[in-house]
Amino acid sequence: MKIMPLEQRGISTSRLILGCMPFGGGWNEEPVREDHVLQAERAVDAALSIGISMFDHANIYTRGKAEETFGKLLKVRPGLREQIVLQSKCGIRFAEGDIPGRYDFSKEHILESVNGILQRLGTDYLDILLLHRPDPLMEPEEVAEAFGKLKSSGKVRYFGVSNMSAAQIRFLEKALPEPLVVNQLELSLERLDFVDQGVHINQKAGTAVNFAEGLLEYCQSNRVQIQSWGPLAQGKFSGRSLEDQPENIKNTAALVQQLAQEKGTTAEAIVLGWLMRHPAMIQPVIGTTNPERIQACRDAEAQSRQMTREEWYKLYVTSRGVALP
Repeated sequence: MKIMPLEQRGISTSRLILGCMPFGGGWNEEPVREDHVLQAERAVDAALSIGISMFDHANIYTRGKAEETFGKLLKVRPGLREQIVLQSKCGIRFAEGDIPGRYDFSKEHILESVNGILQRLGTDYLDILLLHRPDPLMEPEEVAEAFGKLKSSGKVRYFGVSNMSAAQIRFLEKALPEPLVVNQLELSLERLDFVDQGVHINQKAGTAVNFAEGLLEYCQSNRVQIQSWGPLAQGKFSGRSLEDQPENIKNTAALVQQLAQEKGTTAEAIVLGWLMRHPAMIQPVIGTTNPERIQACRDAEAQSRQMTREEWYKLYVTSRGVALP
């Protein structure tokens, strides 16, 4: 049976990830409250109940409060840390005074960020650290120095990126002693550029596609785990109001519901199953604190295995809203 690239590298984890971006309340300076921790605990328990063992963070999520909230949960459940895979990201900096929001892959910022992440999470190490968004001023050798120090100190076990092209990954890897293990991208039944890019080779329609050419093929060939953020498309195909949505989204939502009823499963499982059916073994990151919605994803992996080519293409073409060339 085909296994995920992370599993191929000996990182034992689940096909689904719980994204922790909503943890900790609002994106403000207000302190973490007890109800925030309780909300996170319910979400984590729901995830664990359906076999999710990987949790995704970033140092900016709710301005650090997402990690702080998760850390409070780990503190009262110390045995949990060794049962899960913890991943976080750094590299995005908020605006400060007249300095705009920006990206920062400097050695100093990476090291400082990881120290903050570990402190908030209350753990000695991260399983995986991702660089959040491409920094135009990135110096691969400087990143390599930071990664080397984090690796040798035991603070980070593996490294990856988010929202990067194949060329950017190759450029960074030329200075790294070890390959990057993850690339996290926005992919979903609504965000179809990752599929359209491949089918529009030598097609005029391809000029409107915004996805790096050859990225999927590069990741598949080099055992880079593709993770998907936003895989449920903000619930557009699984119950969200569609009053102002275009016809292709409405039609796709109806098809998703039809397939869910026929197969005795949930709309969420169909939407995620479609994404996971792709040969790249995509690993979706579910970004919700709602226990019911998390548990509605339970059947996703089974649906990915059962989904036929015809069902996959029907969902794809319906969401495109136009026939394939």
